[in-house]
This record gives sequence, C-alpha cells and structure tokens, in this order.
Amino acid sequence: MDIVSLEGLEFFAYHGYYQEEQKVGNKYAVDIKVSADFHQAAQDDSLAETVNYELLYKVIEAEMKVRSRLLENIGERIVNVVFDTFEQIEKVEISVSKFNPPIGGVCNRAKITLKRDRKSWERS
Repeated sequence: MDIVSLEGLEFFAYHGYYQEEQKVGNKYAVDIKVSADFHQAAQDDSLAETVNYELLYKVIEAEMKVRSRLLENIGERIVNVVFDTFEQIEKVEISVSKFNPPIGGVCNRAKITLKRDRKSWERS
C-alpha cells in the first residue's frame, strides 16, 4: 500500500469534555495517513487516480467544526467521512491532539491515535 499524509494540520475549535472548553475553545492538531494503491496515479500522473489532499483537508476541516466532547469521537468521525468520501482508501491512521489540555499540570498536548482498515471498518 502507498501512503498520502497530511501532517501538522491546525484548527481552532470548541471541543472538550468540560463546558468551559466548549465556550473558550482551543487549538487542535490533526495528522492523517491514508493508504491505497497509487501505482496507476504514479504511472499516469493523474490526480483522478490518487487521493486529492486538498479535498482530504476540506473533509477534515468540516469535521473539526462539529463540536465533540472527546478526541476519540473527532477521530472516528473523520475516519468515517474519509472512508465514505474516498473509495480507494484501504487504511486510515489519524492522530488528533489538543494543545494545553486542562489536566491540572504541564502538558503540551493530549493526543489520540486511531488506526482503521476498511475491511474491518463498520459504521455503527
């Protein structure tokens, strides 16, 4: 499998378990790797045969605007829409980070990582 990655995407959003987090907002980061067979795209130099990473970014951006309490929920929603949007993608690995999480101590980022394979992926 070949990989397309977008790294260090940053968004300001209103996610969080606590009501205050959803009022004040925070900075979030997303890294995503998607796997598919890009052999034909490489041979033909054709955008239509690969994952358009501009569209991939827009899909992620749209999901980051939907409020969630948990980073896990954000990641799972992004995985679902990526599989729905890009039929050729076989695997997705996504990390979602929250900067300066409210844990009562010093922490640069809280981060979750999800790995999903289309063959075992099931929408609930």
